[in-house]
Amino acid sequence: MKYLKYLTAITFTLIVSTLAVRVVSAQQPTPSDDQVNAIAKQLYCPVCENIPLDTCGTAACAQWRELIREKLSAGWTEQQIKDYFVQQYGARVLGTPRSKLVYLVPLIAFGVGVYILYRAYRSWKKPAIAANTPTEQDKPSPTNASQDDYIRRMEDEVHKH
Repeated sequence: MKYLKYLTAITFTLIVSTLAVRVVSAQQPTPSDDQVNAIAKQLYCPVCENIPLDTCGTAACAQWRELIREKLSAGWTEQQIKDYFVQQYGARVLGTPRSKLVYLVPLIAFGVGVYILYRAYRSWKKPAIAANTPTEQDKPSPTNASQDDYIRRMEDEVHKH
């Protein structure tokens, strides 16, 4: 009997303490609009094209901002909320790409373009080859020399007759 009183007291204490914790967690202040918009401006509306969630006027976006407010009230961090939206709607809802490599592609393309223009400019500035100077194609090769000799002999034979 003595143990039953202690067990009842401990059970009652545990029940009251869990209710007290729930009351305290429910009384947390709701996040301000600035806190909600700080996260919402980093996300794009999954329905509208290229409109940040904080400025979109659709009812769906208002619901998503309210969802952000609820998640903040529940103690979620900014990164957890972003991950939640990415999981629900895909990576396109992020205002910035996850990979930093995306920022390097335009710089590399610009560098390659500058290099190509530099090479083209250098080739345009080279002096033109004079018409009198023989090029590699004009120089007689051993086969061209024997062919020239053959043609000269043929022409001589034609003129004799």
